[in-house]
Amino acid sequence: MSQAQARETPLAANAPPAVEVRDLKVVLAGSAIDVIDEITFSLTAGEILGLVGESGSGKTTVALALLGHCRRGLRIAGGSVRIDGQDMLRLGEARLRAARGRLVCYVPQDPATSLNPALRIHTQLAECLADAEGDLDARLATLLQEVKLPTVPGFLDAYPHQLSGGQQQRIAIAMAFANRPRLIVMDEPTTGLDVTTQAHVLETVRQLSARHGAAVVYVSHDLAVVASLAGRVAVMYAGRIVEMGPTAWVLRRPDHPYTRALIRAVPDLEGRLVLRGIPGQAPDPGRRPSGCFFAPRCPLAEPACEEAPPPLALIAADHTVRCIHPGAGERSGAAAAAPALIAETASAEPLLRIENLTAFHGPLEILHGLTFDLPARSCLALVGESGSGKTTLARSIAGLHRQLAGSMRFQGENLAAGAHHRPAEARRHIQYIFQNPYASLNPRRRVGSAIAMALSVFESLGRGEVERRVRAVLDQVALPASAAERYPHQLSGGQRQRAAIARALIVEPKLLICDEVTSSLDVSVQAVIVELLAELQRERGLAMLFVTHNLALVRSVAAQVAVMQAGRIVEFGDMEEVLDRPRAAETRRLLQDTPRFTQTMAG
Repeated sequence: MSQAQARETPLAANAPPAVEVRDLKVVLAGSAIDVIDEITFSLTAGEILGLVGESGSGKTTVALALLGHCRRGLRIAGGSVRIDGQDMLRLGEARLRAARGRLVCYVPQDPATSLNPALRIHTQLAECLADAEGDLDARLATLLQEVKLPTVPGFLDAYPHQLSGGQQQRIAIAMAFANRPRLIVMDEPTTGLDVTTQAHVLETVRQLSARHGAAVVYVSHDLAVVASLAGRVAVMYAGRIVEMGPTAWVLRRPDHPYTRALIRAVPDLEGRLVLRGIPGQAPDPGRRPSGCFFAPRCPLAEPACEEAPPPLALIAADHTVRCIHPGAGERSGAAAAAPALIAETASAEPLLRIENLTAFHGPLEILHGLTFDLPARSCLALVGESGSGKTTLARSIAGLHRQLAGSMRFQGENLAAGAHHRPAEARRHIQYIFQNPYASLNPRRRVGSAIAMALSVFESLGRGEVERRVRAVLDQVALPASAAERYPHQLSGGQRQRAAIARALIVEPKLLICDEVTSSLDVSVQAVIVELLAELQRERGLAMLFVTHNLALVRSVAAQVAVMQAGRIVEFGDMEEVLDRPRAAETRRLLQDTPRFTQTMAG
């Protein structure tokens, strides 16, 4: 069979659709400004569609509209969503409520938003089976077995907060599959989970979808996850689907320039792709150009791209592209990639020395005698599954965790356990960037004021000099000077994270502790942040402790890697040695559970 013939083979030939979406449109309430438009696709029973794109592309708006719902300030203005023959957008309120749970279910990114913290797990699962026939306890045991949760006595009596994040997410998945709906919408359900837990959750979704014939729309910014899970993928940009087709074809041989740009932003565990961010930002609703929405960011744009929006063209069976020149230009971003952050040559006295560090939460010992050095101008990646002790170690070094024993030395001086007991210079030179920038920035304080406040703790400067320093550091993190006058909620997730980095940089630290700083960002913003950190390290000579559960990102970030398990470092060494020739069983397990984008595409 020729390559062209292979591309023209549909994934699910002759299978009747379980879900049909036609010309779905959502607009800003009280206006004709569209947020999403021309959304059309169909799914057969058991089929998984990956919905990908940057933050603000409209993925979640589409996901919610499939349930006949939209967020406050939006309204569904047109189109149809037919599930098992019923149009969700034409049902009355009572029938729509009945259809949710029976025809379509939703699994949110944060299971805490779908689980009642005041009710036991038994009660919440039983509510989903209230109309089911048969023995309730037997049905509950079957549900737990299907999502690979323990059926031991007492588990169902637990409250949500007594379960791990992965267990909570599996409970949410069990609730979604309980009534065997025709469609399950999953909105970033593995974001924030470690790679092992993520792998288990994805396998659960894959098996349940096939077993029960439920179609799945899987919303994600992680193309590696989508590549390993979905049979088809739809790429969204600025409220439109710009490319859709079989996952292997779309991600291996993308025909739209935006799809290619997204792929170049995916961190590659094998080191075959250079990590590249996408310059610029997607346009907001009401500010989109008259022609191709991607043209201002597209390296292949020409005058014709600015004249009118390109139509969605069928270039092969089951493969559509919204571009006037589909497939034009370079298809692959493959190239050999050196680590972005390079270690300083070892010296007699490291910047940070940890010796026999033990940490406690009350009487419970969390860290067990850790010992390692962090040289100046180097980056150490700290990896491991949830609960391995990564964040406790990072917070201990920053002085945010005080129940410690052992020794910490920074620039040859002892570090006290609590930040309040450390001299000002030590606090200034060790800065912490949190995972959630919105939670770490005061929502009532303008961004410029928050950055200036960090500076005022350590220096007494005039107003003019403070404003100059704030503008300079905003420029360093590629934020406009106008960002200083905005509040955190007026910035995108990537912009908020840059503001948090600027707040740490303005005091001129020597060590940055980055605690999962890219875990909630889409791949394009993640790539930009990683490129920014690499550039800052080269320019400023910073040392970094980079805490992450994303092993694919490590090759683009760190010169050394420490693998943690149950409060111990089980492997420590140069990045290439650890990733290419792992010795510890835990390292090999983490690598095995990490989705490999290039390997999946090669298959």
